[in-house]
Amino acid sequence: MSRPTARVLTLLELLQSGGTRTVAELAERLGVEGRTVRRYVEQLIELDVPVESVRGRYGGYRLGPGHRLPPLMLGDEEALAVLLGLVAGRRAGLTAAQRTAAETASAKIRRVLPRHLARRLDGLLQSLSFTDSPEEQDTPDAGVLLALADAVRHRRPVAIRYTDREGRRSDRILHAYGIVAHAGRWYLTGRDPGIDEDRTLRLDRVADVRALPGSFPAPEGPGPAERVVSGFATAAYRHEVTLRIRATAGEIRAHLPAGVAVLEDTGALDGRDGADGSWLRAELRAERLDWLPPVLAALDRPFVVERPAALRDLVAALADRLAASARRTSPEGPA
Repeated sequence: MSRPTARVLTLLELLQSGGTRTVAELAERLGVEGRTVRRYVEQLIELDVPVESVRGRYGGYRLGPGHRLPPLMLGDEEALAVLLGLVAGRRAGLTAAQRTAAETASAKIRRVLPRHLARRLDGLLQSLSFTDSPEEQDTPDAGVLLALADAVRHRRPVAIRYTDREGRRSDRILHAYGIVAHAGRWYLTGRDPGIDEDRTLRLDRVADVRALPGSFPAPEGPGPAERVVSGFATAAYRHEVTLRIRATAGEIRAHLPAGVAVLEDTGALDGRDGADGSWLRAELRAERLDWLPPVLAALDRPFVVERPAALRDLVAALADRLAASARRTSPEGPA
């Protein structure tokens, strides 16, 4: 590739990064004079690349919106980032497109890569493994996702059709606060003005999104991600559990993350912040209790089960089994 051609392509890459670039800035990046930059711009325009001239003190050149550009130029690290994002997103259920779309996008990128880089990336992708990669994932419709994102950005109410876990369909109006990817799924969080309550909905169950007239004020308080995980921690389940744990918040969060348990501010308990291992209260809701005793054992910090009593029995039973195993000296010993 000749040097002038390489500079024209570099100019295109600089303009594709967004914003308005001054002639002086472009000349410095390309190592040429200003008049040469203008000549390169003319060459891009002849190739139907929509380069716009911006006048004024801070003027220069920018790409016009809404036009299809020539193929993107990706460096080694950029190509790696895009391919890994597509593969990891699809395997984790976070790619908001059908499986075929992700695969064809990956194939298009790999076809235009230099052979040496394609071989290196193939080797990397073959060596990757995922601990949680179910064959089927529920992903939202791309049109639904884009329509909701536009409503979130402009704070417009939306009318949606939602199918709950029981298969019942309902028409709802929502003030959408944000879209959150969590634990392999996509969620929509917002307020239902009909009942004046916050709601967290699975995006793959949302259909027929329609923007409504008007707008709503930006919500106060936690952001969308925090609203989603705190909603999981406080959702209605069969058992309500309250624990007092002598540990730091970080130690507890390593085993009981924010989406599982709510930690009460220790200032309301004993005036201490928990940084030195004071007692913190953890509250959570669970459909089953049998998974909690092993978690508390792995936490390996002093704790008190305030409720329910059934959890104390399960913890005691686990302790008895562990003590019996510790006393056993051979597989044939007494159970």
